[in-house]
Amino acid sequence: MNKEQRDPRGLRVGLSRRSLLSAVCALALMGPALANTGQGGYPAGPIRLVVPFPPGGSVDTVARTLAPQLEKQLGQPVVIENRPGASSVIGAQHVKQAKPDGYTLLLNASLQMANPSLLTTATYDAINDFVPITEIGALPQLLVVKADSPYRTVADLIADARKRPREVQWAIAAFGAAGHLACELVNVEAKVDMPVIPYKGGGPALVDLMGGHVSAMIEPMASAYPHVQSGRLRALAVTSDQRLASLPDLPTVAESGFPGFDMPSWYGLWAPAGTPQSVVNRVQKEVRLALRDPVVAEKLASISFQPVGSSPDEFGQYASSEFSKYKTLISAARIKAD
Repeated sequence: MNKEQRDPRGLRVGLSRRSLLSAVCALALMGPALANTGQGGYPAGPIRLVVPFPPGGSVDTVARTLAPQLEKQLGQPVVIENRPGASSVIGAQHVKQAKPDGYTLLLNASLQMANPSLLTTATYDAINDFVPITEIGALPQLLVVKADSPYRTVADLIADARKRPREVQWAIAAFGAAGHLACELVNVEAKVDMPVIPYKGGGPALVDLMGGHVSAMIEPMASAYPHVQSGRLRALAVTSDQRLASLPDLPTVAESGFPGFDMPSWYGLWAPAGTPQSVVNRVQKEVRLALRDPVVAEKLASISFQPVGSSPDEFGQYASSEFSKYKTLISAARIKAD
């Protein structure tokens, strides 16, 4: 037997050194694997939440409601980065090209799935270039006009549009947005020629509407309703198939001469393709938890936001079905981006 085997003390020291060396080697080998699977203490730094619109619109409102609570839960800053332009395509393309590590996420509305069928500039693949994380929720939309507008009902708006073709105009937050598609659907069903004027988000569009530069707009409640409350806008109808409990006297578009009309705006969270599933699952779990926070829930309820917090698989299936629906609608209505 050698000296190390005869000396119990020496044997213990030898094993300790060998064990330590083995452990170091194992950690060195596991390090990249942990980083690639998102299990290495995610998140270990700030998370950028890309909003592809300027501040003031509904997407930005939802993001800024969630971000503070997510910061508390994750223990890391959640920084909102507004990247407006090209009907949200600029922000989406930025996230598509980001490192798939969970530190750059996209919070967008339903037009994320509509844009590829509508815009030649939307070169991303809505299904394969992003990983679905969760549907955050949905919002009814309001058909609004300036507070001192002569329009008191949807019928008033349509009647004037028939008298003055192309002079009565819609403002839209972006091509492909739920508000845009709702406006086009009204045009088709009412057989009126009301051009849509696109803006770089709901905020700038609402400013022009309140300034009297455009006639009407269909916009999610998150951004439109505060201006109704302040007295700067008048709501003529809601786009959901049922009246809102918070606005029981406000008719639906369906009740205003368009039976079956139902066009909400929904919001989702995506990551770049290749993001580890463990990271995706963690973010989904935290968003779902944040939606249940009393402060967040109260703020969202005040704008009639309907939280969802679906699983990545559920959201993926829903987003795919919406992609097909929008593609069919855009083709049937012959909607083209100028």
